[in-house]
Amino acid sequence: MTTLKSYLCGRWQAGGGEPAVLVNPATAQALAEVRSDGLDRAAALAHAREAGGPALRTLGFARRAELLDRMSKVLHERRDELLEIAIQNGGNTRSDAKFDVDGATSTLAAYARLGAALGDGQVLPDGEGTQLGRSPRFFGRHLLAPRHGVAVQINAFNFPAWGFAEKAACALLAGVPLLCKPATSTCLLAVRMFEILVEHGELPEGSIQLLSGAAGDLLDHLGPQDLLAFTGSADTGLELRGRRNLLQHSVRVNIEADSLNAAVLAPSFEEETYDLFLQDVVRELTQKAGQKCTAIRRILVPDDAVERVRADLLERLSQYVVGDPARPDVRVGPLATRRQLEDARAGLRRLSECATIVLGGPDPVEDLPEANRAGYFLRPTLLIAKDSRRADAVHQHEVFGPVATLLPYDGTAAGAGELVSRGHGCLVSSAYGDDRRWMREIVEALLPWNGRIYLGSAQAAGVAPGPGVALPDLVHGGPGRAGGGQELGGLRGLDFYMQRTAVQGFKGLLDRLSS
Repeated sequence: MTTLKSYLCGRWQAGGGEPAVLVNPATAQALAEVRSDGLDRAAALAHAREAGGPALRTLGFARRAELLDRMSKVLHERRDELLEIAIQNGGNTRSDAKFDVDGATSTLAAYARLGAALGDGQVLPDGEGTQLGRSPRFFGRHLLAPRHGVAVQINAFNFPAWGFAEKAACALLAGVPLLCKPATSTCLLAVRMFEILVEHGELPEGSIQLLSGAAGDLLDHLGPQDLLAFTGSADTGLELRGRRNLLQHSVRVNIEADSLNAAVLAPSFEEETYDLFLQDVVRELTQKAGQKCTAIRRILVPDDAVERVRADLLERLSQYVVGDPARPDVRVGPLATRRQLEDARAGLRRLSECATIVLGGPDPVEDLPEANRAGYFLRPTLLIAKDSRRADAVHQHEVFGPVATLLPYDGTAAGAGELVSRGHGCLVSSAYGDDRRWMREIVEALLPWNGRIYLGSAQAAGVAPGPGVALPDLVHGGPGRAGGGQELGGLRGLDFYMQRTAVQGFKGLLDRLSS
């Protein structure tokens, strides 16, 4: 069996202790193991601060952009190999694996293009500045400079490639070294990516490091210039945010957590818009077996359209084959781990107390080949709330799998917005309609509760990528339950890794500092 290692302090290292075993979730067969006891996490952080940070800052923005471009290209050259690992260890169909791996390389390439235009400097001006006195000679300006710490990046199991790349692109372009801690259950892909980058990425010593396995005492060694970027459950995010060491040193923390994203169908729409709505809902319910932080969990439909939507979704979802993702006819693979399957089944039982299951459910998937009967499969499941306003479990509990609930509403933007707000914060919500007045009203209702809003219409059909795609040009994150954090967003993604400082003085000098 393969033993996975960590890349720390410039070399590959294996830890000790009891192993964590990685499996193929379609068969439950072991693929690899990782041991992480005894690894010197404090030394790895010091190595990043003392070697990686100075080396990156010396390069300047344009040279760091060249490194991102190189990373994107060397990973893309090994695309087929990475896709195969995602299928085996992540339970992804080939299409789902492409979504993760291609999302990673395209994000690195996007930030390479952004960085190429920033020049060789170390400092970014933030805004135009302002005259501070009667004379224009005395001036004030905000400047952004790289923090002199290390970015610890803890990534979720569902996107081991894209999750790493979107954080790494912003940190490295900002001039901050990173230590990546992927979720253990699917870290085979992240380890292989690091092997490729270490061998071919031409990255400065200490600029990227990888911790495979348990975090251990990693966070206990973070200091006032360090950063923590976390993607995962809201419960874990809450525990991390409250750690004494992070509070004591004011360690900057960014959290992207689970969220009960919503799709809202307007009371009037063109048929092309309706088809886009169905297409997006089905994709978000089934892609990556519903294991996406941007997946649609709540489907808001006007009262008089519920039966039509229910019938059309059942027709489309019934055509999706569940099974081994290595088979070309399979559209929905397994959940990533046995624990995820157990949690999803328990969550479905909780949802069924206030909603009726009309497709799928928690029962084992039948008619699987012998080789897959021990796998972690869950059928695409659709529920209808018995009372949308009283369906507390639907608004409070996310089942992280191919599960969504229909919520009838009164057709008003205010009514839909009130239901969406019961989720206490979303990464993304979408609205589908062609009445511009109604669409303006729903946007205004959704803005306070969402990090991103996706508008589906007849004009957008055929060109929109769907609400589940976190584009590097736009921010990714959301308020409240969604974590209150923010990633990507073009150059906004660098803000987290840089210190904003107000500088006052002679305008000519300030102009030279920020040029």
